[in-house]
Amino acid sequence: MKTAPVTIRRSRVLLTGYFFGLGVVMAIWGARMPAVQQAAHLSTAHLALVLLAAALGMVAGLQAAGRLARPERLPALLTSGATGLAGCLALLGQGDTLPMLLTAALAFGIAHGVLDVAVNSAAVRCQNAVGRPIMSSLHAAYSIGALAGAVLAAVTARTTHSTLFFATGLALTCAALAAATATRSLDGSDQPPESAGLPPSQTPPALSSTRLWLLGALAASCLLGEGAAADWAAIHLHSLDASTAVSATAFALYSAAMALGRLTGDRLTAAFGTPAVVRAGGILAAAGLTVGVVTTRTPMALTGWALFGLGLSITVPCLITAAGVGGPRAVATVSVTGYLGLLAGPALIGALATLTTLSTALLVPALLAATVAALAPKALEKPTP
Repeated sequence: MKTAPVTIRRSRVLLTGYFFGLGVVMAIWGARMPAVQQAAHLSTAHLALVLLAAALGMVAGLQAAGRLARPERLPALLTSGATGLAGCLALLGQGDTLPMLLTAALAFGIAHGVLDVAVNSAAVRCQNAVGRPIMSSLHAAYSIGALAGAVLAAVTARTTHSTLFFATGLALTCAALAAATATRSLDGSDQPPESAGLPPSQTPPALSSTRLWLLGALAASCLLGEGAAADWAAIHLHSLDASTAVSATAFALYSAAMALGRLTGDRLTAAFGTPAVVRAGGILAAAGLTVGVVTTRTPMALTGWALFGLGLSITVPCLITAAGVGGPRAVATVSVTGYLGLLAGPALIGALATLTTLSTALLVPALLAATVAALAPKALEKPTP
């Protein structure tokens, strides 16, 4: 009788590790983006093309993994996605021409999409097994990993990005392979017998199509902001003549604030309700980023990115949880729709920055955060059976 709880705890720890590793990779890639740009002599428009290649690859990875993400296939998807992402990070570090970077970025995006679908699908199953909300804490592991990666990028500012990318990729590949045996336990043994299925009378109420797509649109708005922070925060600070180390600190502060918000997210939603917490977060994110990008002072810009991360911290976990009322298919729909924002965001910011300025382009995520605040009550009210 005690086996299932122990297995569930082990599954949660394992998934925490996958979320952490994903955060590390994405932070290092984003924080050292200026070095990648300089090494390959890329213009802002060319850098936007590299980000677009990663986005297109992630679309392919999401679509493929979405069709394959059955319980028995999750272990293979987790291991292959993690090792592929780590290996592609190492390849990105070797790219010194636009064609090389485009190819590596495409493969990087595919691996990212596969791992993202696999880890979130496994997280939903683990949350169901635990019987209480844990999605915010699992996403906090991603933010903590992103913080660790950003700090690592900052303290190794004098180390070439190619060396950092290779060392990180090698370490995470070894970690994923070492965890492969434990990952195979996620083929269904993480679910207690009583949660294996529900009788038809206890199936969750379906979400209306309007509510479902609204949740997806809000998730896309939030993830567009996360993508903008990951890929453009360091470049924004660099445009204010900040040093490489200080530029990398922007995403570190953003990630630290997001981790803090997610670590407390479950308690806040229990105390004040999900709509109120998401609305307050959207307002804080919009105000913080607006202040951060209209200023020319580095300390204010850093503060703005931190407030943006704190405000966005629990929005996506709350939106995924709300979609969970409609079952796994609803969760998948909201997740994939949300990823469109993550995919399109960095390239959109780059395109707008080419036409205007980077500071002006970064007002788009602030506007979308305000929209999330305005629509949160309607999107997050409980659906009727």
